[in-house]
This record gives sequence, structure tokens and C-alpha cells, in this order.
Amino acid sequence: MTGRFALTRRLPGDYFTDALHTDVLKGLTGRPKSLPPKWFYDARGSELFEEITQLPEYYPTRAEHAILRERSAEIAAATGARTLVELGSGSSRKTRLLLDSLRDHGTLESYAALDVSADALREAGGQLCREYPELRVTGCVTDLETDLGLPEEAPGPRLVAFLGGTLGNLDGDARPAFYAALRRQLSPGDALLLGADLVKDPGVLVPAYDDAQGVTAEFDKNVLRVLNRELGAAFDPESFEHVAVWNEDEERVEMRLRSRRAQAVELPALEMTAEFEEGEEILTEIAVKFRRDRLTAELARGGLEVDRWWTDEEGRFALLLAGPAPAAADGGAVSR
Repeated sequence: MTGRFALTRRLPGDYFTDALHTDVLKGLTGRPKSLPPKWFYDARGSELFEEITQLPEYYPTRAEHAILRERSAEIAAATGARTLVELGSGSSRKTRLLLDSLRDHGTLESYAALDVSADALREAGGQLCREYPELRVTGCVTDLETDLGLPEEAPGPRLVAFLGGTLGNLDGDARPAFYAALRRQLSPGDALLLGADLVKDPGVLVPAYDDAQGVTAEFDKNVLRVLNRELGAAFDPESFEHVAVWNEDEERVEMRLRSRRAQAVELPALEMTAEFEEGEEILTEIAVKFRRDRLTAELARGGLEVDRWWTDEEGRFALLLAGPAPAAADGGAVSR
């Protein structure tokens, strides 16, 4: 507890070390090689991502903010939420529009943030406590991929925000699991506010992940620096090239690190050597792009019914408001 901000941890102290070891061992011995994107985000990686959101090529943050600016009052009126829950909150900057609208609507009582970074939660929580003196602010350190636990003690109805297009980082198997975990915890009256980047011209999509200034390339290579620091690895980031490609079949952008030469990299903490051929790649991130009909159907299969759908003026990005589908409302709701 720091002032009015309460921080809890739902993960054991060695969770991230064990998870990193497991992910790297599996990813660098697989074919093709891969690493989960969550390992980008140490302090330096978070700084780089904030820089990315300001780049001219990176439209998602601006597009989503424009929708929120226009629609947050409507969202507050439609949900009447007493609690705003943010998944993967990071700095919580965009949610101030929602907090202001819920406060102006007269229903806001509490804000709960879930994120892997305790530092990000503390910083955001302290700022929100200062800016909203009547607001109860809590943070929970958790891994949303394995422990999606909404705060049951928070007053309902709850508005659960999953913004920034982060849904696109989940592949076709992970998304149904996410919907199912979320649906089991939603009560009647709760709502999901979901950000989704839309399919568009690859000439717009790819530069958003491969900017002219090279900030995204630095961000991509940061995962190698994380492995060097945490695992005693000997990666030379400059021996890898950042690549972003549009996978038309899967309708997703893929970020990869391509080995510039044949090389063998020691990872002492794992007692292994990762061998790379010249041109061999590590898949470091997927960013799935969505179409309205497919995403709506996907959510319906997960027991979530889309009520409203908004896009920015250029139709690049969507925000949608969904709730527990009526047919499933008696089967999976959490009573409070």
C-alpha cells in the first residue's frame, strides 16, 4: 500500500524467471524459432514502445485515442460502470478519457489495473491517486496469459478495457482461451471494451512495425539484450536484422529477427547453445488484424455479444463494446 494505492501480486517470486527459462528453451529449440513478445518490456523496452506510439507511421495509438475522445461519454452512459478494470494497463494514459467520462456520468468508484510490470502499476497508480482523489485505485501484478483474474471485490457493473490492439498478439488458439477465461468472470451488466486493429493496405500496416527512424528495430532487438542480462547470453544484437512482413494468409504482421550470418550463441543459464544459419529468423511478435464480421463471430463463439462498434474516420482501428451473451448469462456469470 502506497498512500491510497494498493498493489497486490498474484504470481510467485520466481514466476518470471521460470517463465523466461521455459519460453526461451522452447522457443529457441523450436522450428521455426520464436520468442513471446512479453519479453520486450523491461524498462528500456517500455521506453522504446512509448517512442513508437509517437511515430508518424504508428497510427493505432492515435486512432484509438480519437475514438475514445469521441465516444467515451457514450461508453460511460451505456455501461454505467462503477469500476473500470484495465488489462495490460501500462501507463494508463488513454484510460483517463474513460475515467473522466465515468466520473462525469456519476458512477465511477474504483479503478483496477492488471499488468506484468509492478513499476508501471506503481507509477500509474500514484498519478491516478493524485489526479482522482476520490477514486479507489488498485493494481495487480499478474500474467494475463496464465492468470486472468478480474477483481471480484470491485463494485459492479465493471467495464473491462483491453485496449491498444493487444488482442492481435494472441494467435488463433490463444484468443478463444482468453475469451473463455474472461467470459467465466463477467457478471450480467459487466462489459468489455476491446481495441482491434483492422485489415488494411500492407503499405500502411508494415511501416507501422518497421519505421524509418529504426525505433521499432531497436525495440525488437531489445529482447536479445533482455536475454543477455537475464540468462547470461552472448547475443550480438547487431548481428540480427529487424524484419516486418505481412502474412496475407493469416492476416497479420510478423516481426522477426533475421540472423545476418551463421552463428552460435551461448545461453549459460539454460546450459544450451542456440545455433543460427545465415538468414534464419526468430519470430518475436505477431500482430493479427481483424475484420468486423470475423471478429464478431469469434467473440460470439466465446460467449460475448458485440453491442457497439466504432472506428476512427479512416476506418483503420476499431473499438467495440461487448457483454455476456444472453444465452450464456446463467451459465458462467460470477455472482457478487
